[in-house]
Amino acid sequence: MSRVAIYMEGGGRSRDAKEVLRQGMDTLLQPLKEAARAKALHWKLVACGARNEAFRKFRDEVGKGGDAIIVLLVDAEGPIPADRGPRQHLQSRDKWDMQFADEDTVHLMVQSMEAWIVADPDALSAYYGQNFNGNALPKRENLEMAPKADVARALNRATERTTKRRYKKIKHASDLLKRIDVEKVKDRCPHCARLFDVIGRMIDAA
Repeated sequence: MSRVAIYMEGGGRSRDAKEVLRQGMDTLLQPLKEAARAKALHWKLVACGARNEAFRKFRDEVGKGGDAIIVLLVDAEGPIPADRGPRQHLQSRDKWDMQFADEDTVHLMVQSMEAWIVADPDALSAYYGQNFNGNALPKRENLEMAPKADVARALNRATERTTKRRYKKIKHASDLLKRIDVEKVKDRCPHCARLFDVIGRMIDAA
């Protein structure tokens, strides 16, 4: 095994915005990055913008073959039934042909990346400061059960009176990803825990 390459959704259209988001996610995934480097594996994380572009780059990279761990990371955009894995979900929702991919290499942010962000209210409060309304955030332990739209509305309500104003992914997501406690995210977002568990085991086995 020579490298780990993760193709993720997000960052918008501009190169600069993609790089900013990439830096934030790279910080959140630091434990995996360190594990890869301990095994002398090259680490690459790419923010691809649109989800279709992330899928295309993932598919093309897998198609090249070689000795590598190639990973897709995209928003689920909806709930995931208990009996449905990530590949089946994406085949059903996005009509992507996922037969070429191993289930262990396909990962979801459920129902969106914002669920990972709201998993750590303390980090949000420290970032937004005065007038942050933590009571507006979802209280349920499993945030993957909270509809994407509800999480977005909760973030808006929690942040709208702060000096930074309402949460904006392009402006705020990267900074927040650098600050949130990944253990809190794993506790409240099972698919995040799956990402760390599965990719961690793949790196250990390399």
